[in-house]
Amino acid sequence: MKEFDYAIRDQLGIHARPAGLLAKLAKGYGDTVITVTKGGNTVKASQLMKLMGMGVKQGDVVTVSAEGPAEEEAIAAAKKFFEENL
Repeated sequence: MKEFDYAIRDQLGIHARPAGLLAKLAKGYGDTVITVTKGGNTVKASQLMKLMGMGVKQGDVVTVSAEGPAEEEAIAAAKKFFEENL
């Protein structure tokens, strides 16, 4: 498993637009599962409504992890996504 911590910079936190893009990215890795964790609450990044339901706000620190056969590529793509969109 690969993971990184990220402090959300977007004023609105994880809202509909980036959550939808993240879910689409996560679904593209098939058997590799990307998750987002905040305060002990972990959801699969591919689950849009649960991701938005986490209530991640600007300044919150989340842990993003990837586990599976393509975890190296998945975690690199997720890190790039967070840096560019959140």
